[in-house]
Amino acid sequence: MGSNSRIECIFFSEFHPTLGPKITYQVPEEYISRELFDTVQVYIITKPELQNKLITVTAMEKKLIGCPVCIEHKKYSRNALLFNLGFVCDARAKTCALEPIVKKLSGYLTTLELESGFISNEESKQKLVRIMSTLLEELNAKGECTLPIDESNTIHVKLIDQRKDPLIVQEYDVPVFTECKDEFFRSQWDLTTQQILAYIDGFRHIQKISAEADVELNLVRIAVQNLLYYGVVTLVSIFQYSNVYCTTPKVQNLMDNKSVQEECLFYVTKPGQKRASLRDVFQLYCGLSPGTTVRDLCSRYAQQLQRVDERKLIQFGLMKGFIRRLQKYPVKATRGDRSRPPRLYTGCHSYDEICCKTGMSYRELDERLENDPNIIVCWK
Repeated sequence: MGSNSRIECIFFSEFHPTLGPKITYQVPEEYISRELFDTVQVYIITKPELQNKLITVTAMEKKLIGCPVCIEHKKYSRNALLFNLGFVCDARAKTCALEPIVKKLSGYLTTLELESGFISNEESKQKLVRIMSTLLEELNAKGECTLPIDESNTIHVKLIDQRKDPLIVQEYDVPVFTECKDEFFRSQWDLTTQQILAYIDGFRHIQKISAEADVELNLVRIAVQNLLYYGVVTLVSIFQYSNVYCTTPKVQNLMDNKSVQEECLFYVTKPGQKRASLRDVFQLYCGLSPGTTVRDLCSRYAQQLQRVDERKLIQFGLMKGFIRRLQKYPVKATRGDRSRPPRLYTGCHSYDEICCKTGMSYRELDERLENDPNIIVCWK
């Protein structure tokens, strides 16, 4: 498990009929101080409205996650059994991945109690110390744990990576596979995804994929966003020879990292050609600068490009962050308060977006804007 979600302590708390809320067991011992427990006990052994709900509370630089349980039955003292098995982490820890495990353990213990009185029986309840110790050790070390409780019951828990929400996919974005397309298992994806896979080539943008695959635009965006979520594709901008790029500090990784060098040279070498040289590829990346189009690069470095596919060169550079695209954003310089700029000429919409939304070509858009003295084109 990553250090940012490391479990520092596992505790078992219950409501004692005479002593009230208390911590019965904790691993390691004495980790939760009396002061900390007094501060948070109302969220550990809770009132009915918070029972059977996942609760995360932060206090005294610690974050406690629990799911308080209440089992009502006349056989219990005060007609109810109240308990909570929870985790303690550092207050700055990301605990989203731990929450499903706490909820699952709460359900397991509830089932064990209903079936065999596991919690209410003092002898069987003592097994919790071993269970908690194993959970703490194995979840921190391996991110998963298998716990035999008795002959007929075993607990299985596993941390699931919490992925960030993917970027919103726009119609002018270009999806690129991050793994070999030939190794892609089509059958594991939905029908829409299967229908568009053949059109994802690293150069067609979303709108073009939608038109050529005859799939509604929003469905394509949703399918690609799903692929993006699972890391199967990444997004780059539309390739054109009039595009302008510049290098980023990350281009140094190409010189420092041997495995990146191998991956790059394999990726950018033209089919049927002898493998491109690292010197040529690095020189091509460094030749990209503000004011230099890809067409200019091809003219200046024709010899270096004999074995290098310039489209693949740009694609790989964008995927690895070696280069970034400088895009044009038109701004209407309005005069007076009454005249409002056209919706797409606000400085927030790139040429890629405007051309996709209007159906104009880059050349047509250039000509239109050049003939309007009130339009300023910003590069950024």
